[in-house]
Amino acid sequence: MAKGKASVYFCQNCGYESAKWMGQCPGCKEWNTFVEEPVDQRTVGKAKSAGSASAQAVPLSAIEMTQEKRLTTDLAELDRVLGGGIVRGSLVLVGGDPGIGKSTLLLQVCRNLSMQNIRVLYISGEESLQQIKLRAERIGVFSESLTLLCETNLETIQKVIDREKPQIVMIDSIQTMYSEHVSSAPGSVSQVRESTGILMQIAKGGGITVFIVGHVTKEGVVAGPRVLEHMVDTVLYFEGDRHAAYRILRGVKNRFGSTNEIGVFEMRQEGLIEVENPSEYMLSGKPEGASGSVVACSMEGTRPILLEVQALVCHSNLGVPRRTAAGTDYNRVNLLMAVLEKRLGLSLGSCDAYVNIAGGIRMNEPAIDLGIVLAVISSYKDRAIDEKTLCFGEVGLSGEVRAVSMAEQRVLEAKKLGFDTCILPSVCLDAVKGVKNELKGIRLVGVRTVRDAMDFVIN
Repeated sequence: MAKGKASVYFCQNCGYESAKWMGQCPGCKEWNTFVEEPVDQRTVGKAKSAGSASAQAVPLSAIEMTQEKRLTTDLAELDRVLGGGIVRGSLVLVGGDPGIGKSTLLLQVCRNLSMQNIRVLYISGEESLQQIKLRAERIGVFSESLTLLCETNLETIQKVIDREKPQIVMIDSIQTMYSEHVSSAPGSVSQVRESTGILMQIAKGGGITVFIVGHVTKEGVVAGPRVLEHMVDTVLYFEGDRHAAYRILRGVKNRFGSTNEIGVFEMRQEGLIEVENPSEYMLSGKPEGASGSVVACSMEGTRPILLEVQALVCHSNLGVPRRTAAGTDYNRVNLLMAVLEKRLGLSLGSCDAYVNIAGGIRMNEPAIDLGIVLAVISSYKDRAIDEKTLCFGEVGLSGEVRAVSMAEQRVLEAKKLGFDTCILPSVCLDAVKGVKNELKGIRLVGVRTVRDAMDFVIN
């Protein structure tokens, strides 16, 4: 290797740095993920000596707060996840599976912002201008304030940004970008880290909002070093089966808002369309009079979402019964079935059990425990639950039904969608009394244990 150069080893999964190659990464415990990359020692020495001697610390009381106005994207679902809109000078990372709709979503955001006469620069390192034009024609009419650039060299991109002075910059994708100061290939750990650092300086130094598209690994996390997610202000994940119609945008990290909110979109020929009432969308096609089906309520941030929990319990011909969970935690399903065996005396040990959250959505909130329990009981006893009945509550190992948060919002959502009975934890009845006048026409049934819930639905 040339004089003045050395090499280090990086984990491609988490970015762990080592002076020598190792079979297993000490950081993420993955095997065979270390790659060798050269490091210029002269550059490192300069970086250590760089710095400003005039830097001064400022007391907290001397800092003045200014309430900055957020830019709205005209996509209410996206604004909800971002915390109310786009913050000036923020760095936003959007990740998701290939073909899920990341580029389509950002192009729609570009269109809406350009129609507000906001200068937007869309930089693509994966597609040509003609390919972007084809997608844009499906979405609609664009304003002249949107400009496109196909480039992967960050030094060139920085010059274009300094010349054009856009307010919003879209980078698609960070794995295709490279800096001439780093000798490794685009998409490597060093390049991704260096590229993100340059884009962060552009965002913070010039007050430009930068959206970055990131590829994901087979485990569903953003490819590249973990430091990539630490450097950005907001991390959004686009979820859902690309063969299904709906998409879910989930905030994993947000320095300017809550990380519990989700946005629901439907993929159509003209692009992504907002789903204003996800509960009604998720419950469409629910069977009538079928056992093993019940409606439960989960909270995503401040939004209650009603979903159908399905269960199929049948006698097993295998030595070890089969258990399957789709849309919820597999271990949680096994735990709840053990509670039913112990507390209710149901002989589930010799039965196959399949639990599914209809619609392909994934929910892990403990409030859907009661829905899973009632769906399993309904299928085991082959007794249908009234289709106008909704339930929510966390189930403990003693068979008790524990309280959940925001009970009044859940009940109000059930009332709005026409449910006439709501099974909820008894301790939540006091919390619902504050909106009692708004709940006329819906029956509230408080239960303390899973036996109380079973006795009510299986009468």
